[in-house]
Amino acid sequence: MQIGEVAERTGLSLRTIRYYEEVGLVVPSARSQGGFRLYTEPDVSRLFLIKRMKPLGFQLEEMVELVAILDRAEGEDLPAARLDRLREFSETAERRCAELRAKLETAEGFAETLRARLAAVSPAR
Repeated sequence: MQIGEVAERTGLSLRTIRYYEEVGLVVPSARSQGGFRLYTEPDVSRLFLIKRMKPLGFQLEEMVELVAILDRAEGEDLPAARLDRLREFSETAERRCAELRAKLETAEGFAETLRARLAAVSPAR
């Protein structure tokens, strides 16, 4: 599929997908005769993986490293150093998820306060 369809499916902009190619996060599987980028389902899956890393605050260099580890982990045993690094990434992701849950809880509490205030001062509709 071409980049426009990939952008629509992933919710990423064309510019972001091109940038991810530039930094080596995802490379189109092929190019058409006209030079258009062509992506496969595994390429789209990789973009979804990268997209899930963003809210956890992973930097581009970390994403490149993590994607490389995950690519290698699928086909063979990981050397101890890479396995340790994968554990570090996992712990970081878990910690950041907990932080995001705490922020969401705070935000939901604030939204509830606003709803209660509106209900108290607004006439019923």
